[in-house]
Amino acid sequence: MCSNYEAVHNNTRLRQHFGVPHAAPAAQAHVWPGYVGTFIRRSPTASTSHSATPQREALAGRFGLIPAWAKDDKVTRHTYNARSETVADKPSYRQPWRERRWAVAPMFDCFEPCWETDRAVRWRIRLADAPVFGAAGLHERWTDPQTGEVCHSFTLL
Repeated sequence: MCSNYEAVHNNTRLRQHFGVPHAAPAAQAHVWPGYVGTFIRRSPTASTSHSATPQREALAGRFGLIPAWAKDDKVTRHTYNARSETVADKPSYRQPWRERRWAVAPMFDCFEPCWETDRAVRWRIRLADAPVFGAAGLHERWTDPQTGEVCHSFTLL
């Protein structure tokens, strides 16, 4: 499970490695739960396109899925990783899973704590033979009930 990561957020790398034409504005390079990071999804216009390859778009979203029914955005501290074996059943992830709102988080590396010494030691995880990779996830669109602001969010599987 990824606790934070170094995101790919520049146009050149997103175009070369993920086929995305433009980077998401306002995304951060080092992403922690609750921070804004880049995620890639199938463009909503892709279903009307006659192209053999689905169109993709990069969006800025909160790392930590905010379910559509959430009262506030504090849930991101608990929803940044979804277990693949239970994602279809958990209330926070059930709807995006059913509706196939797949996402990819482009990253250079991710970090996980190792507890072998009885304290958290930060371990970097990256591919040995590729500069970047994408982690699978889900995305959601949430409207803040206080302000009416629309917020995109995502979780990693």
